Amino acid sequence: MIVKALKLTSLLLATLASMSFAKTANAEPTSTLTVVVDGLRHKNGQICLRIYSSEKGFPNSNTSEVQSGCVQIIGNSVKKQFSGLKPGTYAVAVVDDQNGDRKLNKDFLGIPQEGFGISRNPTVSIRTGTPKFRDASFPLKNNTTISIVMKYSLDP
Repeated sequence: MIVKALKLTSLLLATLASMSFAKTANAEPTSTLTVVVDGLRHKNGQICLRIYSSEKGFPNSNTSEVQSGCVQIIGNSVKKQFSGLKPGTYAVAVVDDQNGDRKLNKDFLGIPQEGFGISRNPTVSIRTGTPKFRDASFPLKNNTTISIVMKYSLDP
Protein backbone atom coordinates (compact mmCIF):
# COMPACT_ATOMS: atom_id res chain seq x y z
CA MET A 1 0.00 0.00 0.00
CA ILE A 2 2.82 2.42 0.86
CA VAL A 3 4.61 1.51 -2.39
CA LYS A 4 1.42 2.27 -4.37
CA ALA A 5 1.08 5.64 -2.64
CA LEU A 6 4.72 6.49 -3.42
CA LYS A 7 4.26 5.53 -7.07
CA LEU A 8 1.09 7.64 -7.29
CA THR A 9 2.86 10.59 -5.63
CA SER A 10 5.80 10.26 -8.05
CA LEU A 11 3.44 10.12 -11.03
CA LEU A 12 1.55 13.19 -9.79
CA LEU A 13 4.77 15.18 -9.24
CA ALA A 14 6.08 14.20 -12.69
CA THR A 15 2.80 15.31 -14.29
CA LEU A 16 2.85 18.67 -12.48
CA ALA A 17 6.49 19.24 -13.43
CA SER A 18 5.82 18.51 -17.10
CA MET A 19 2.84 20.88 -17.06
CA SER A 20 4.97 23.70 -15.66
CA PHE A 21 7.64 23.08 -18.32
CA ALA A 22 4.97 23.13 -21.02
CA LYS A 23 3.73 26.50 -19.76
CA THR A 24 7.26 27.91 -19.89
CA ALA A 25 7.78 26.62 -23.42
CA ASN A 26 4.54 28.29 -24.56
CA ALA A 27 5.39 31.67 -22.98
CA GLU A 28 5.12 34.55 -25.43
CA PRO A 29 8.52 35.47 -26.86
CA THR A 30 9.97 38.88 -26.14
CA SER A 31 12.48 41.01 -27.98
CA THR A 32 15.16 43.55 -27.15
CA LEU A 33 15.27 46.93 -28.86
CA THR A 34 18.56 48.83 -28.86
CA VAL A 35 18.31 52.52 -29.75
CA VAL A 36 21.45 54.40 -30.78
CA VAL A 37 21.10 58.19 -30.77
CA ASP A 38 23.72 60.11 -32.77
CA GLY A 39 24.47 63.78 -33.42
CA LEU A 40 24.26 65.08 -29.86
CA ARG A 41 25.37 68.69 -29.44
CA HIS A 42 25.59 68.72 -25.64
CA LYS A 43 27.80 66.88 -23.20
CA ASN A 44 25.47 67.44 -20.25
CA GLY A 45 21.86 66.60 -19.51
CA GLN A 46 20.12 63.43 -20.53
CA ILE A 47 18.52 61.78 -23.52
CA CYS A 48 14.98 60.56 -22.81
CA LEU A 49 13.40 57.91 -25.03
CA ARG A 50 9.81 56.71 -25.31
CA ILE A 51 8.71 53.53 -27.08
CA TYR A 52 5.17 53.51 -28.56
CA SER A 53 3.25 50.53 -29.94
CA SER A 54 0.47 52.54 -31.58
CA GLU A 55 -0.36 56.02 -32.79
CA LYS A 56 -2.10 56.79 -29.48
CA GLY A 57 -0.13 59.65 -27.95
CA PHE A 58 2.81 59.41 -30.37
CA PRO A 59 5.21 61.23 -30.16
CA ASN A 60 4.39 63.69 -27.35
CA SER A 61 2.43 61.83 -24.67
CA ASN A 62 4.27 60.64 -21.59
CA THR A 63 1.43 58.35 -20.52
CA SER A 64 0.79 56.16 -23.57
CA GLU A 65 4.26 54.75 -24.18
CA VAL A 66 5.03 51.06 -23.74
CA GLN A 67 8.44 51.72 -22.17
CA SER A 68 10.58 54.74 -21.52
CA GLY A 69 13.88 55.70 -20.00
CA CYS A 70 16.61 58.30 -19.88
CA VAL A 71 20.36 57.97 -20.21
CA GLN A 72 23.05 60.48 -19.24
CA ILE A 73 24.92 62.12 -22.10
CA ILE A 74 28.59 61.20 -22.15
CA GLY A 75 29.70 61.88 -25.74
CA ASN A 76 28.22 62.56 -29.18
CA SER A 77 26.20 59.34 -29.08
CA VAL A 78 24.21 57.33 -26.53
CA LYS A 79 22.77 53.82 -26.55
CA LYS A 80 19.79 52.47 -24.57
CA GLN A 81 18.35 48.96 -24.53
CA PHE A 82 14.72 48.08 -23.88
CA SER A 83 13.93 44.43 -23.20
CA GLY A 84 10.76 42.44 -22.70
CA LEU A 85 8.98 43.94 -25.73
CA LYS A 86 6.56 41.72 -27.64
CA PRO A 87 7.33 41.35 -31.34
CA GLY A 88 5.29 43.92 -33.27
CA THR A 89 5.35 47.42 -34.69
CA TYR A 90 6.89 50.26 -32.67
CA ALA A 91 8.04 53.88 -32.98
CA VAL A 92 10.50 55.81 -30.80
CA ALA A 93 10.55 59.48 -29.79
CA VAL A 94 13.72 61.01 -28.31
CA VAL A 95 14.35 64.30 -26.46
CA ASP A 96 17.68 65.95 -25.61
CA ASP A 97 16.39 66.91 -22.16
CA GLN A 98 18.60 69.77 -21.02
CA ASN A 99 16.38 70.99 -18.18
CA GLY A 100 15.49 67.63 -16.61
CA ASP A 101 11.70 67.79 -17.10
CA ARG A 102 11.64 64.65 -19.32
CA LYS A 103 9.57 66.29 -22.08
CA LEU A 104 10.13 68.23 -25.29
CA ASN A 105 9.85 71.93 -24.56
CA LYS A 106 8.26 74.01 -27.34
CA ASP A 107 7.70 77.70 -27.93
CA PHE A 108 4.27 79.32 -28.24
CA LEU A 109 4.11 78.27 -31.93
CA GLY A 110 4.84 74.63 -31.08
CA ILE A 111 8.41 74.70 -32.40
CA PRO A 112 10.78 72.50 -30.37
CA GLN A 113 13.22 74.34 -28.12
CA GLU A 114 15.26 71.22 -27.32
CA GLY A 115 16.84 68.59 -29.53
CA PHE A 116 14.56 65.78 -30.65
CA GLY A 117 14.58 62.67 -32.78
CA ILE A 118 12.10 60.19 -34.21
CA SER A 119 12.65 56.60 -35.36
CA ARG A 120 13.22 56.24 -39.12
CA ASN A 121 14.37 59.90 -39.06
CA PRO A 122 11.41 61.44 -40.93
CA THR A 123 11.42 65.04 -42.14
CA VAL A 124 10.06 67.40 -39.50
CA SER A 125 9.21 70.87 -40.82
CA ILE A 126 6.50 73.47 -40.59
CA ARG A 127 5.09 72.04 -43.82
CA THR A 128 5.12 68.36 -42.74
CA GLY A 129 4.22 68.94 -39.09
CA THR A 130 4.65 66.35 -36.36
CA PRO A 131 5.47 62.91 -37.79
CA LYS A 132 2.74 60.27 -37.71
CA PHE A 133 3.23 56.84 -36.14
CA ARG A 134 3.07 55.18 -39.57
CA ASP A 135 5.99 57.33 -40.79
CA ALA A 136 8.17 56.46 -37.80
CA SER A 137 7.19 52.85 -37.10
CA PHE A 138 9.32 49.77 -37.71
CA PRO A 139 8.90 46.02 -37.13
CA LEU A 140 10.49 44.56 -34.01
CA LYS A 141 11.51 40.92 -34.22
CA ASN A 142 13.96 39.17 -31.92
CA ASN A 143 16.73 41.67 -31.25
CA THR A 144 16.61 44.90 -33.26
CA THR A 145 18.90 47.94 -33.32
CA ILE A 146 17.79 51.29 -34.74
CA SER A 147 19.64 54.58 -35.15
CA ILE A 148 18.12 58.01 -34.59
CA VAL A 149 19.81 61.26 -35.57
CA MET A 150 19.06 64.21 -33.28
CA LYS A 151 17.60 67.37 -34.78
CA TYR A 152 18.11 70.75 -33.15
CA SER A 153 15.88 72.67 -35.54
CA LEU A 154 13.10 71.96 -37.98
CA ASP A 155 14.02 70.71 -41.44
CA PRO A 156 13.78 73.26 -44.29
